[in-house]
Parts: sequence; structure tokens; C-alpha cells
Amino acid sequence: MRVTHTMRTACAVALLTVATYAAAVEMRGDHPDTYVVKRGDTLWDIAGRFLKRPWLWPEIWQANPQIQNPHLIYPGDIISLAYLNRVAVQEGPRQEAPVTGVPLSEIEPFLKNLRVVDQFEQLPYVVGLEEDRLLSAKGQVAYVKGVADAPAGQRYAIVRPSVRFTRLDRVNCCDIFGKDDLDFRGRRTLDSANYWTSVALAGDNSEVLGYELVQLTTGTISRGEVGGIEASTLVIDDEGREVRVGDRLIAVEAQPYDLQFFPHPPKQQLDYGRARIVGVADQVAFGGPRDVVALSVGSREGVDNGTVFSIWRVGSEVPDRVKYGTNRSPDLFSKSQTLRLPDEFAGHVMVFRTFDKVSYGLVMESIKPSRIGYELKHPDAPY
Repeated sequence: MRVTHTMRTACAVALLTVATYAAAVEMRGDHPDTYVVKRGDTLWDIAGRFLKRPWLWPEIWQANPQIQNPHLIYPGDIISLAYLNRVAVQEGPRQEAPVTGVPLSEIEPFLKNLRVVDQFEQLPYVVGLEEDRLLSAKGQVAYVKGVADAPAGQRYAIVRPSVRFTRLDRVNCCDIFGKDDLDFRGRRTLDSANYWTSVALAGDNSEVLGYELVQLTTGTISRGEVGGIEASTLVIDDEGREVRVGDRLIAVEAQPYDLQFFPHPPKQQLDYGRARIVGVADQVAFGGPRDVVALSVGSREGVDNGTVFSIWRVGSEVPDRVKYGTNRSPDLFSKSQTLRLPDEFAGHVMVFRTFDKVSYGLVMESIKPSRIGYELKHPDAPY
């Protein structure tokens, strides 16, 4: 009798666990029993065929153990719905590259051309150009300082500091973030052209989240500092943006970014106001689906590639005009006479490249534009 009671208890617990798990995962009502992966698919697309919330994909993924790398999915693989709302893969021909978390064609320029560093002043830099030009391009020569020991044939990426991301001390509930444009020396300015739009000019006492470096082109060392010459010779060997004095050099990396990752929720809950959108690529101040945004959090906050956030418009502070009057300027209302309105859901963003204090993400879906300053929360946040 005791054994029977124990078994019943175990079965009840198991059924409760399965029911709770199934409710949390929320399979789509129209999900297929099987799906053949196609060229151009992304993990977000595939997960979205089975789940209402694609970021829970790792929770139901169960690859066949005989597959050498179970985390990679290829065109031709057959994804099937398995027992207890889990999916497994049947290996296909695997003659093409594996699918990625986000559309590679839409983020490749940012993977190749943008990075964030803590400092750049120590990097080698361009001190002059062939024939004293103002700008140089492919096939022309740049003279650089700081690579005296580099052998002939050493390749470098030529980069330009474009913006400085900063975080101010907390004001009320939230951290305040800023983005400063930089001139050709990497010093602050208000009008240099760059990938991002301005949000706020930060003060000198703020924490620097990082400097964004835009890759312009690449070059190869042809001659070092010899015979009393105080600059090395770099031949610009690739198409790209024109090079000018003040541009910096970093060694070319064979594979500087990760392409395979699974969408998943954040590893930890962040304090409200800590995670915000601090830049939108190529837009005035906002972006929609498939736009790239810069986020104010990175690996130090536990963010990694594939992390999914929900995006929220921060609730406005409005005066209670019903109670305190209608014929006054909003600035004349005290804090006790204002109300904080709820945050408003805007969409979801998935991180595709992570640095220490800043990351880049792709807006995967949205119901309203995602603007600079919008809050980032857990993708399941109810408000």
C-alpha cells in the first residue's frame, strides 16, 4: 500500500510538473508536427513555428545524441515535435552552412564594421597620408605610428572612434545614459557624422560604457620604421570608407564574432532603469523590425549572444490636472502632484554581438517604434 501511495504521489508530481511546464512553454496551436529547415531560415523563425514565445526554444530543444554538434541546425534537417512538447532534429544532408539566430545578411555590416572598446588612445594611429592627401583609399598609402615592430605583411583593420556611450548616476528610479559624438582624434564633438543618432550629452563624471569603433577598411604593412623614419608604411588594400589622419589600427581578427546562438531569456533580472536602448542605427531617433540598436548592458550584466529583451516605452510623468487644476504649466506641479503612467510594450530585441558594457541587438518584432531611451526588460515581463 505504501508503494502504491508513493507511486501515486510521484505520478501526481510528475503530471503537475509537466502541466506547469507546458503552460510556461505555450506551444502554438497551429504548430507543425515536423518542419524541414530551409535556406534563409533563422532560429527565431523556426522557434516561432512551434512556440508563442521563441525565446523559450532552449527549454524544448532536444537534439539527437548521435549528431556531432547538437546545437547547430542545417538546411535539410527535419525538426519534429517529440514527447512532452519537446522537439528533436533528424539530420539532413548538411551540405550548407548552419542557420543563425538572426538574418545574417541584415547584421553582417555591424558584425564586421562595429565594435566597442573600453579605451582607444593606446592604439596605433595614422599620422600622414601619401602626397599629403586629406583622404586616402584602396591602393594608396597611409603612414602610421605605433607599429614599429610589425613585420612586413602584417594586416590591420583601420578603425575610427565614432561615439562614446556613457552612464550617469541615478536620477529617481533610473540610470541616465548618453552618447557623445567624437571628432577625428576621438574627442567629444556635437556634429561629426556617425552610425548613431544623439540622445543626450553626458557629463564628465559619468561612467564610460565604451567607445564605438567603426571599421573603415584594411591595410598591410609594407615597411617599418627604418633608416630614421618615424612612421611605418601601410598600404590600404580593401574597398571601404576613406582613411584620414587620426584613424586607429587594430590587428585583423580571423573570426571576431559568433554566428551560432540560440534565443533565450536574460540570465538575471536587471534593476529597472539599468538596461536601455542608447542608439538606433541609421535612424533619426527610432527603429522598427530588423533595425539594429545599441544597448546599455553587456557581458558584465550576464548578457550574451541570443539574449532576448522586451522593449518598453517608459511611462510618462503627468500632472494630476483633475485634482490640482488645468491652467498651469506642467513644470509648476510638484512631485507629489504628478502621476507615473505605466510603461508601454513596444517589441522584442535579440542580442547578436556582446561587449563588456554595451551590446548590439536586432529588433525582431514590434508593435510600435523602438526609440532611444526605451527600457529593456525580461521578455515575459507583464508590465
